[in-house]
Amino acid sequence: MTRPRSIALFGGSFDPVHVGHMAVARAAQRRFHLDEVHFIPAGRPPHKTRHEMTAFLHRYAMVALACADHAHFIPSLAEAGADLSGRHVHYSIDTLRGFRHALRSHDRLFFIVGADQFLEIPTWRSYETLLDSCDFIAVSRPGFRMDALRLVIPPELFASASRGFGTRSAKHDAHSIVLRRSTVHLLDTVRSHVSATEVRRRRRHGQSIHGLVPPRVEEYILRQALYL
Repeated sequence: MTRPRSIALFGGSFDPVHVGHMAVARAAQRRFHLDEVHFIPAGRPPHKTRHEMTAFLHRYAMVALACADHAHFIPSLAEAGADLSGRHVHYSIDTLRGFRHALRSHDRLFFIVGADQFLEIPTWRSYETLLDSCDFIAVSRPGFRMDALRLVIPPELFASASRGFGTRSAKHDAHSIVLRRSTVHLLDTVRSHVSATEVRRRRRHGQSIHGLVPPRVEEYILRQALYL
């Protein structure tokens, strides 16, 4: 039997994908020895209306260009839908199940998410099942407190008291929270301050986005006249 693989799912609007996203993926790949990081442009997130995002195929094209020079980074059509329009609502639990079905039982699955997004996880569909189904990598800037992540996790999902993790107040590793079937890791080594909002704002104001997005993505945005 071949060795277990470590696979990470990195979802987001990627509107556009920028150097901060790439820094997160590289940091996660190094720390957790990931064999693959799947960049998953969101179809239609439940919390956003369709008109708020650039067309799916543009966002996917930019992700594909950003991943082109990274052997471990894979652009994904998981939320594109059968017609590749990305116009249908997708829930993280369904995307995760699709990947889990395609992987071997002994492969390890991670879900990369911003720490601020993780704080909203109780609003996600079937979030307790989601927390049971894979490890999480919560990304934050230095100084983020792990206690904030613990507070949104239901007590019954923590590892058993016999292992010393039975309550939210129990001691944990400084960068991980052990749950009954998974672990939540804090990745706080990424210092990028770039945001997709800032990239779009600069484009609307006719300002340069050089250095904020990967070079091939910058070329694509200019060629397609996006975000004007």
